[in-house]
Amino acid sequence: MKLTFPTWLTLGRIALIPVLVAVYYLGGRWSNPGATAVFVLASLTDWLDGWIARRYGLSSRFGAFLDPVADKLMVATALVITVQHHHTVWMALWASVIIGREIAVSALREWMAEVGQHAKVAVAMIGKVKTVVQMIALGFLLYRDPLLGLPIFLIGEWLLAAAAVLTLWSGFEYLRAAWPALRDEAPEVVDSRK
Repeated sequence: MKLTFPTWLTLGRIALIPVLVAVYYLGGRWSNPGATAVFVLASLTDWLDGWIARRYGLSSRFGAFLDPVADKLMVATALVITVQHHHTVWMALWASVIIGREIAVSALREWMAEVGQHAKVAVAMIGKVKTVVQMIALGFLLYRDPLLGLPIFLIGEWLLAAAAVLTLWSGFEYLRAAWPALRDEAPEVVDSRK
């Protein structure tokens, strides 16, 4: 298997996860801006690797598999850090909705691929909007401190709530697309090895 440049960017994004955690917990006045910078860099590589892969025909199966995994790992890590720092019911709820949806949609995609219906659960525009809002929200929540008189953390909280709503909406769209296959009354194959 040959690793393309976009795949290296994706691997770099995964490698930034422990860096994000370390920088965030270093403490001091630069930990929040530093963690935010790491998260923004990772978010930009998410856009960049996809653009390069499409523009220069450098797509690969491994890259297509790894890219959403890297995104979900980075987002889950940022959410866990945020909830640990600001442990309110609402923050835990939004984080649970976002992480739960990612798990459910991943399982749905895997199942749809097994039954030969993977194309029916392709990424929709609402999912892309959700991702942008989510990334901006998490950047603000990691930064935390007011900036230019703006309550960055409060804005981040509201954006995360919006991202959670968009997450539910896009999850519903995935489920709606998959529903005909899920309702199929064909007999389930019993695994005799169980």
